[in-house]
Amino acid sequence: MFKGRCIAVVIPAYRGEATIAAVIRGLPDLVDHVVVVDDASPDGTSEVVVALADPRVHLLRTTRNRGVGGAMKAGLREALRLGVDIAVKMDADGQMRPELLPDLLDPLCSADYDYSKGNRFYDRQALASMPRLRLLGNVASSFLTKLASGCWNVFDTQNGYLAMTAGLLRRLDIDRLAEGYFFENSLLIQLNILDVPVVEVPMPARYGGEISSLRPWRMVWQHPPRLLGGLLYRLWHKYFLMHTSPVALLLLCGWPMLLFGVAFGAYHWYVSIATGVPATTGTVMLAVLPIVLGVQFLLEALIMDASSAPKGPAIVRLGEEGVPDDTAAGAERERHEA
Repeated sequence: MFKGRCIAVVIPAYRGEATIAAVIRGLPDLVDHVVVVDDASPDGTSEVVVALADPRVHLLRTTRNRGVGGAMKAGLREALRLGVDIAVKMDADGQMRPELLPDLLDPLCSADYDYSKGNRFYDRQALASMPRLRLLGNVASSFLTKLASGCWNVFDTQNGYLAMTAGLLRRLDIDRLAEGYFFENSLLIQLNILDVPVVEVPMPARYGGEISSLRPWRMVWQHPPRLLGGLLYRLWHKYFLMHTSPVALLLLCGWPMLLFGVAFGAYHWYVSIATGVPATTGTVMLAVLPIVLGVQFLLEALIMDASSAPKGPAIVRLGEEGVPDDTAAGAERERHEA
């Protein structure tokens, strides 16, 4: 128990035979349940977990490899079945420090928030230890994820060390959460739709000799289409179905005007080249004006979308007794409730 809350750590495991035992042994006593999801791992991950004989461990096995998101969805459902108050995601590769778990839980227990996550970008010295390719990929993916999710105040969108309350879990559409490495991105999209603020906690990751199944080249061509789909899904649900917002009007006006201007201008540009007759000033203006207005409307929609993002404290700084500093957090929470 942690401050009267029942805590479950969900560990999606694939090829974790070499590290899973150290991860489970390192979990503090405050953890009541450890849900390990063996995602059809071809090595001896399950055998290592069983050999630990830890009474807190609940071992699940998937019949096929579903990716980290698929394993997490199974683990989160199991956590709800166990009746926990807070579920934490921790990877099986040993990158996430279990001793920092109380820092992640404090905002959910002491400041009435529902979702917290680690932020590796807060500590510059720790950030220097991150592999350069992974750092570049995280920066690019974070920007695109902010655009798709609307969570512009989240600094480290790709950090997978996170915790959420059971109340939030029941509100989430777990079936719609993505499988694979898009899990965290799809989770942020749902949080924005539900207007749930995200609390970030300074939490440097460890990078050693672990083997990651993440393939950067695969993310390059897989993530952008998924982010586009997530963006359209979020805009439709947040601004068209769930709420009446000027953002919907700006989008309905901006995109048609932009597309009309581009199509009209491209057609007459082609005609001018084919015939050798320059387009008239009026024709040019009929192409330029819709483009300018369309871009202006879309930029205004983007600004309004960013300003409407659910706001929590940008960074939770822990006090001397391990309790979040309520000076900034309380002010942000009051503004959000207002």
